[in-house]
This record gives sequence, C-alpha cells and structure tokens, in this order.
Amino acid sequence: MSLRVGVVGCGAFSPGFIILFKAHPLVESVVLCDHDADKLAAAAERHGIAETRSSLEELCADASVDAVALFTQNWLHGPQAAAALRAGKHVYSAVPTGITVEEVTDLVEAAAGTDRLYMLGETSYYYPGVVYCRGRFRAGDFGRPVYAEAEYLHDFSHGLYGVMKSRGGREWKRFAGSPPMQYPTHSTSQVLSVTGARMTHVSGHGFVDDHEDGLFRAGSNQWANEFSNETAFFRLSDGSACRIAEMRRVGIPGGVRMSLYGTAGSFEQHASGVRWLTANRAETEALEELLTGTGIPGPQAGDGVFESVAPVHPVHRLPRQFRDLPNGHRGSHQFLVDDFVRASVDGVLPPNNAWAAARYMLPGLAAHESARRGGELLEITDLGDPPSTPVEYDEPAPGGA
Repeated sequence: MSLRVGVVGCGAFSPGFIILFKAHPLVESVVLCDHDADKLAAAAERHGIAETRSSLEELCADASVDAVALFTQNWLHGPQAAAALRAGKHVYSAVPTGITVEEVTDLVEAAAGTDRLYMLGETSYYYPGVVYCRGRFRAGDFGRPVYAEAEYLHDFSHGLYGVMKSRGGREWKRFAGSPPMQYPTHSTSQVLSVTGARMTHVSGHGFVDDHEDGLFRAGSNQWANEFSNETAFFRLSDGSACRIAEMRRVGIPGGVRMSLYGTAGSFEQHASGVRWLTANRAETEALEELLTGTGIPGPQAGDGVFESVAPVHPVHRLPRQFRDLPNGHRGSHQFLVDDFVRASVDGVLPPNNAWAAARYMLPGLAAHESARRGGELLEITDLGDPPSTPVEYDEPAPGGA
C-alpha cells in the first residue's frame, strides 16, 4: 500500500516537507493545495507536481487522497485537522494542536470517531537531548522524576516579524500578539514524551509587554493579550514538578531546551553545555559530541538550530531515499515524515498522536488562563489515554536505510 498525500499551504515552512513526502517510498504522489493561485502555481512548478487543489474542502472531497499535511496558519490547525479526519483523511499537522480547549477536545473526538490517524508535527520530540533522555529514562537511569524545566525562548528580533507578516498578511499585527502559552508544545512535549506523565495543575505568570511595536496590547491583537512572556509551574501525575517558559521578548540568542532531574540521575541543558549528572561528581558526562549535529545531511546553522542529525539519532531506520535531502529543526523533519507515513500505511498510532498532542497543548492553555487570573492554581483538562500503544519504529523503512 502507498499514500497519496495532499500538502496544504505553500508558504515558507512546507517546501522541505514536500521534498520528503515526494521522496518517501510509501508515498505514491503529492497533491499541492493553497488558496493563493500564484503561490500554488509557483510551488507546483518548483517541485514538479502536476496536481493542485485550491482549498482544503476540495482536497478533502477527493476520494483518491489518503492523507493531508497541514502547513497553514497556526490558529487554523485545530478545526482544519478535525474536518479532514471526519472527511476520512489521515492528518499530519504542524504545531500547535489547536488554540482553545474546545478545538483540542473536538480534534480528539474526531480522531476517536474514525479509523484515520492524526499526528502532530512536534519537532522537539525528535531533538537529540529528548531522544537521549527517553533512552536513559526507559533504562531506569533517572530513577523517579523530581523536577523538570523546559523552555522555548524566541525573541521577536530573531526572525519572528517576518514569520508573522508571512502568516498574517496585511493584518499580521492582529495575530502576532498571541499568548505565548498558545504555542507551548515545543516545551511541554520534551518533558511529557520522556516521562509519560501528564500535567494536572498549573499556576501561571505573565510578563506585561511595553515594546514600542505594540503587538502585545489589549486592543491590538484579537486575543486582548498583553503578555509577551509567560512562565508556569506545573504539578504532574507522577508526583514531580515542572517549570515551562514561553518567551518572545528575551535577550538571548534563543532556542528550545530541557533539564530533567531524577532521584538517581539528571540531565542539564544550558547555553554553556549539556551534561549527565549523578550525586557522584566523578560520574558527570559531557554530552555535546553525542547531541550535536554531524553535518549529515546539511550544514550546521549559525543560530545553533542545526539542520542535520546527531549521533544519538537512529538514522538506520530512515528511508535511503532521504539521504542528502533537506532536514531541519535539529534533525527532526525526516523522522516526522517517516513516522507519519509509515503509521498511516500500517494503521497504527504514531508518536504525537491526538491524545499525546492534547496533553502537550492543554497545559499551556490552562497556564495562560491562570496568568490572566493572577496565578490562580487551576486544574488542567485531560482527554484520556490513547486507545492503543503508539508505535516507535526501530527497523529500517521500506526501501532500505
């Protein structure tokens, strides 16, 4: 069996994924979709794709299309994903999952009511440090989790203005000032995908912005949001605690990182380095060499978000057709595409399925509401466990590695 995949959105983020979907041995063909006719025609010519559609509705009505991959504006993902699932399509969606509790709930209900699968394109799940920590956690090396920190630090001066203008068009300022905790999955997924716990309660704090661009003002964005930075403290189901920070005004080069402390061992990741630690100082391990991009494929970017895989990545399981093709976000893109395609063909739950995606997203929404209430402790909505155990592929993909 092979898939016909419809890629929705021909903006700046989708081109690298279009190449990977086209190259995957289990993908029969790719159909491009965008409501902007000029952008659609240019992308189709650039990628050598003959079939195009002008809307998601048109794509979903095509019975020959098996799956859709959403690279649309982030505030559209939840409703679009639910609609595509109900139309009988497998769904890959860029982050975030949805921007309200109602959207996320509807998405999970749509996934539960069909034999089609949903997968969130959460890059942090495949970041080298997270892959490393999952391995050591499963081996018991952490002991019981005690405390974790995870953060996504991305100042607007580091390319965000261009991203927002591309996504929002003429009205980009209405969308640019969204609450940072509406985009928490880069942070929350790191901790939750390692320990398997869920976040149960939260107290959040917001930083009231005063920047001259006026993006985070009550009257300038559609969320009436004044917070450019949000930090929250969480209680988890395994008894541990966690701090999550989502910041868009911060004097640091930026990045996504995590530290996780356990009763037996700990992982620390900071701008100055990455270490495995225990109570015995002599057992400290420097991990930079294991967790840094190798240049296979692509060079390391100057901002530290390397495009290549790292030695800790299980590259043996990727299709040989992916060799020398674009990658991105610390080597995650090729694993994202491979997991989604293979799970869709095999009819199994992938990592970052709808239930996992809900547990990544809903804590952030609760954290923002808590911040709006001055830090009030709130219980986090939980939509339950997935109906089956997600599959993690270890063997090489069809076509060889």
